Amino acid sequence: MDRPSPAASQGRYFLGLFAALRPHVATDRNLPSRLQQLLAREKRFGSRDRRLYRELLYTALRHLPWIDARLAASPDDAVRATAWLAADTPATRAFRAHWTADWPECPTTVAEKARHLGADPAALLPAWFTEHCPSACVSPALDSLHSRAPLWVRLQTDDPAPVLAEFATRGWSVRPSTVLPSALEVLAEADLTTTDSYARGLIEIQDLGSQLLLAHLSPSPAGQWLDACAGAGGKTLQLARLIGTNGRVDAHDIRASALDELGTRAARARIANIRILSSKPAGTYDGVLIDAPCSGTGTWRRAPHLKWCTTPQTIAEAAALQRELLHRYAPLVRPGGLLVYATCSLSHHENDDVVTAFLAANPEFTSAAPSRTLLPSDHNTDGYFVVPLRRTA
Repeated sequence: MDRPSPAASQGRYFLGLFAALRPHVATDRNLPSRLQQLLAREKRFGSRDRRLYRELLYTALRHLPWIDARLAASPDDAVRATAWLAADTPATRAFRAHWTADWPECPTTVAEKARHLGADPAALLPAWFTEHCPSACVSPALDSLHSRAPLWVRLQTDDPAPVLAEFATRGWSVRPSTVLPSALEVLAEADLTTTDSYARGLIEIQDLGSQLLLAHLSPSPAGQWLDACAGAGGKTLQLARLIGTNGRVDAHDIRASALDELGTRAARARIANIRILSSKPAGTYDGVLIDAPCSGTGTWRRAPHLKWCTTPQTIAEAAALQRELLHRYAPLVRPGGLLVYATCSLSHHENDDVVTAFLAANPEFTSAAPSRTLLPSDHNTDGYFVVPLRRTA
């Protein structure tokens, strides 16, 4: 009997991994960790194997209703559709060539993909989401939400030459952003954490959309800022560079482990104007950033499993927390200062509705600029929302 080809065997392994994940998709918001543990247990997998299966599994999660329907009819059809929809990378190229040899090149729009597969484009988003963000449910935003997320870095140096030279040595192509010179898209499957540029703090891995939120605000140099929900501190580090060495950012978060990571990142980048708070913030600030915990609907291209475990109740609970955070931290803004509210959600219930309710209850604040919803298709990013609010003097 002929032995199955490597790609045929990989197809069976993919189905086994997918079957292990499938029961948890609707309940586990931490599914990527579960996936990572599955791959780590398979000692026979090399790094290229793990990249292949990770891409296939994320593709299947991104197009879950389509893959489920094909799996019910024929496992091979499910593998073939997943291979066709997956990104063409060095890790997937041979697999895709085997499984889709007689299929056309995969198009870029959801509508064209659905036409080839005989599938329903609307099935790729929860039905309830249309009311939350209608513009995300049609092309081109719909197409971006169902494409592989790009890899962006933020330069933490005024001299990009060493970074570009190291990337070139490793054979990694980059593309500078057309809207933010300090942002680079890395056009390769690159482990940036292994680079000298990363070790020296010359770069941070940060989505361009996240970078744009603060870059467009242009905070004044030498100000005193509070990052109230700092987490591991991607925006904290960026804000500290924007306000300069004569300013200071106080970083606060309820998660001590996240602040420990921020401390490590700040030390690596030799950024000294960040103070990590071990207790509740006090006093007042020129600016307070609330990068609020949210449903993450703007990250669905990067974390597609969240589409299937997010519900209207998830949105309502997030919005309640966001309103409470604005109420808690608004008093820390000095007269004339800024309160910046941001999320990585595309739901108006977490964004404009939260801000409208806050302004109605706090007439001492007004919009300093129109709110901005950044769709994934605008600049090839995740989705975000931001609005600056001014406390009247």
